[in-house]
Amino acid sequence: MKVGILTGGGDCAGLNAVMRAIALNLYQNEKNVEIVGFRDGYAGLIRGEAVPLRRADFEGILRAGGTILGTTRTPFKLMSVPEEGGATRLARMVAAYKKCGLDCLFTLGGAGTHKTAALLCAEGCNVIGLPKTIDNDIYGTDVTFGFQTAVDVATDALERVRTTSESHGRTMLVEIMGNKAGWLTLHAGIAGGADIILLPEIPFSVDKVCAAVTAGYAAGKRCNIIAVGEGAVVDSEAPFKKRERVFIRAERGETTVTQHLAEIIQERTGAETRATVLGYIQRGGEPCAYDRVLCTRLGSFAAQLCRRGRFGVTVAVVGGRITFNALPDIAGKYKFVDPNGEIVRAAEETGVFFGR
Repeated sequence: MKVGILTGGGDCAGLNAVMRAIALNLYQNEKNVEIVGFRDGYAGLIRGEAVPLRRADFEGILRAGGTILGTTRTPFKLMSVPEEGGATRLARMVAAYKKCGLDCLFTLGGAGTHKTAALLCAEGCNVIGLPKTIDNDIYGTDVTFGFQTAVDVATDALERVRTTSESHGRTMLVEIMGNKAGWLTLHAGIAGGADIILLPEIPFSVDKVCAAVTAGYAAGKRCNIIAVGEGAVVDSEAPFKKRERVFIRAERGETTVTQHLAEIIQERTGAETRATVLGYIQRGGEPCAYDRVLCTRLGSFAAQLCRRGRFGVTVAVVGGRITFNALPDIAGKYKFVDPNGEIVRAAEETGVFFGR
């Protein structure tokens, strides 16, 4: 058996742990296994650069952050566009897959990685996907690996921000990753005790946010902590597409919605207000214990599927069970926070304000 592995899109905690589980399962249960890795995601497959991997390469990486193979973002929309020489990137990947003599290719990645994986399946390649993203927005799975670690990191950051905010009596806005979906902001915001949580799925009123801040101080609060998803939308901008919103903000001389809101809050309420962006620290570092267990379960199950000859699927968690979905059924689809779902309702009923 000869298999290939690649990690695509943004990095996150748990990529190495999943690869380790795949490899150790195959080594444990198959007599003759050859594993190759493709550097920098689909870019390595496009170049046809297969790097031989040994069992020793997978030892000791359970706790390691990032990815030993490297990763890049390879835009899905360019996969079928002819390049120099007339061949498309997709055609070059299929040719590399066949030249390597692979029995299966494991693709670890988010929504874009899964869309490209579905293209490879349609071209006759045996592919098994694994759901990676701190955004937790892949359709068909309850959770993605890397998400819980990012929640822990963002929660810790909110708690640290609170102590300095209380010391100075400030309102603090903390921008958390999640451009399309607000899962990370929602979970970290609740766990970190945020007073206000602003999500891409729930357009917020600037007036109501300012009123909530004022009410918080009037009620005797020393500070206000606002968790802001990077894709959060002002209600007046909600009818517009993302590209139009970016243009509107640029026309007004604004940077991010977080910084703009911080300036308005300070101007209208008189409260000393600061904004901070957590950025890439949410993606880096070692996976938490939960993710190490989840990665082991997902990777081992993916290897089982490979040994059974079940391809064209992506591994998933549904109701606590490890299962799989057909790649064409989930590729290009996203899972969003339900504005009226149980988690949001529970938070609102304990006093968290969502800006609506």
